[in-house]
Amino acid sequence: MTSLDFTAPDIGFMQRCVSLAHSGMAKGEYPFAAVISRKGRFVCEAHNMVRCEGDVTRHAEMVALSEAQRTLKTTSLEDCTLYSTVEPCAMCAYAIRESRVGRVISGLRSPVMGGHSRWDILTDSGLSSIMPEVFATPPTIQLGCLYDEVQEAFRKRHPFAWRVIEARRIFVGGPEQGDGERSTAPAAGFDLERRLVSWVRSRILDRLWRG
Repeated sequence: MTSLDFTAPDIGFMQRCVSLAHSGMAKGEYPFAAVISRKGRFVCEAHNMVRCEGDVTRHAEMVALSEAQRTLKTTSLEDCTLYSTVEPCAMCAYAIRESRVGRVISGLRSPVMGGHSRWDILTDSGLSSIMPEVFATPPTIQLGCLYDEVQEAFRKRHPFAWRVIEARRIFVGGPEQGDGERSTAPAAGFDLERRLVSWVRSRILDRLWRG
């Protein structure tokens, strides 16, 4: 566990994520998994499909984002939370930003490949300030949820590979020092403006550009 104050629902969804990672391992995948919720309710889940489908783009987060958009019948996931066993990579982080996910909670950090720890994608406010028609404000980020359980899944999948991952600090357990719930979202006083921009983006602009 981590010292960060994760809510009971968040821990529950992360436990589901870890369980799903073990299911993926049974099919030969590494324990990457993602769960998406909307306003506290389960939407969809996915484990890595890279080995199963022979496609390096089939990361758990990408598969889950696609399923969430089909299930909710919208490309805008602003009121959704994405849970993942490992911090999303740069590819997944960009997809998260373009689909406007509101929160991201992960187990292990990835100083080498992470779309937050290494590449400033998840918290890049420039995307939303320059292109507010497409991008919502950066999501709230919390890393380090159930990281012990995620580490154990990787260790179980391939003990030697996990030793290499640890030695190279590819995936790291626990939050960064001083890490917590972080976001560059506007202050509460701008909530009405944010909701208006969100409505215009999803009801008008999306029909022109994504319809």
